[in-house]
Amino acid sequence: MPPVLKRLLPPILMVLLGLAGLYVVTVVYATGETLLAGVMLVTLVCFVWIYTSKKTYAYRYLFPGIGAALIFVVFPMLYTIRIGFTNYSSTNLLTFKRATQYLLEETYRADGATYNSELHADGSRWRIRLEDADSGAAFVTEPLALGAEGTHLTLKAQPATGPLPGDEMPLKDLIDRQPFLKGITVVMPDGGQVRMTGLREFAPSRPQYTRNPDGSLTNNQDHSVIRPNHKTGFYETADGDQVTPGFQVDIGWKNYVQIFTDTSLREPLWRIFIWTIVFSTLTVVFCTTLGMVLAVLLSWENLRFRGMYRLLLFLPYAVPGFISILVFKGLFNNNFGEINLVLNGLFGIKPTWFSDPFLAKTMILIVNTWLGFPYMMVVCMGLIKAIPQDLYEASAVAGAGPITNFFRITMPLILKPLTPLLISSFAFNFNNFVLINLLTGGLPDFLNTSTPAGTTDILVSYTYRMAFQDSGQKFGLGAAISTVVFLMVAVISLIQIRSTRIAEDTKR
Repeated sequence: MPPVLKRLLPPILMVLLGLAGLYVVTVVYATGETLLAGVMLVTLVCFVWIYTSKKTYAYRYLFPGIGAALIFVVFPMLYTIRIGFTNYSSTNLLTFKRATQYLLEETYRADGATYNSELHADGSRWRIRLEDADSGAAFVTEPLALGAEGTHLTLKAQPATGPLPGDEMPLKDLIDRQPFLKGITVVMPDGGQVRMTGLREFAPSRPQYTRNPDGSLTNNQDHSVIRPNHKTGFYETADGDQVTPGFQVDIGWKNYVQIFTDTSLREPLWRIFIWTIVFSTLTVVFCTTLGMVLAVLLSWENLRFRGMYRLLLFLPYAVPGFISILVFKGLFNNNFGEINLVLNGLFGIKPTWFSDPFLAKTMILIVNTWLGFPYMMVVCMGLIKAIPQDLYEASAVAGAGPITNFFRITMPLILKPLTPLLISSFAFNFNNFVLINLLTGGLPDFLNTSTPAGTTDILVSYTYRMAFQDSGQKFGLGAAISTVVFLMVAVISLIQIRSTRIAEDTKR
């Protein structure tokens, strides 16, 4: 390669990549995703700066990870926070522009003749044949090419001189093409216009609404006027009746105020928050305790078949978690589960694991401990291997036993390096949605709340039910709760880290 070309190739490639990135950012911005376009633009600017400046040479190896974090971590977090300040829900799903366009596209059937319709092939195109249901007069349109949904066409019709020679479109294809056909307006010879009102029917139709200069819409049927209310996110009549669909509007801190002031939300939220703390703490305690004890036992050199024991005890972690959860869901079945069959045979009892709140929580802790202890066991085994054997030899000379060695040597020395893992485990279980959703679904529900909330719900599953399973599908409220949960986890983690530092400083 010539030296000149070798020197010019990197700048040319950088310019091409920058232009391609700007094109992608422009396309994303044009679709209305302003926040995502902003994050992508910042990432692109940082990319060009880091890979063209000599001062930032050391950061070139870190940028791929930083860029991925900006797009896949920072952007979803900012987007969730942004939604929390809106009324985004199943009833307020569209933008104001799209909701207005939806209403303007609505039609109603006007007075006039009704026509039975057929589509016949005309080479690579199609003609629409219309036959008056009363008089039997037939009309045919000019040829048209079937296009995409949302296309609006105006066709002229003329009297048919006879049957069309092309094959009629099969019903299955007609159903597939219905969204496109609904956008066609046929102008009849007398000047009247008809549109598709049924699968094989065309009839006169008129727009339901007409836009006024002040932004309001007039109903062409009853001549009433509806106006957009940018506080509620709906077009409303003079009497205050809301017209669907609604549109998204900014509502400020309303969702956050509702979380802490609405009784139907506040009461289950605090109970679920307390259970989430208890669930996460007990899971970490149980998994760590069991894993640490098993690690100590399996580190005993004179234990026969240690390799086989390690393999068997690590299998619960090797099996995908969702499979183990579903297996346990069957094992704990109230009527046919093997666990209840054994308990009934030995003690004559059949616990209602999924109906009783206390038993349901106990079941969740049992299953989560089973899923989590193998990892803790493996980590503790590695930490135990790093402990100098001189300490145990000196302890043996002093006459100390295994229990003393565990509490005075093993546990203190592995607990310190294990602390960051315990904190991350607590944060993970604080948001362990898969376990709750697959095992109990949050059930049994609280009986004294108007919102869907269960006794085994943790904050993340409660948020999911609020956002996606409630009758209103309140995405904005769910995003606000998610933001509060994020802040709670951050504060709790910081307190744990701070407490760990204080404990370490005290020991020193």
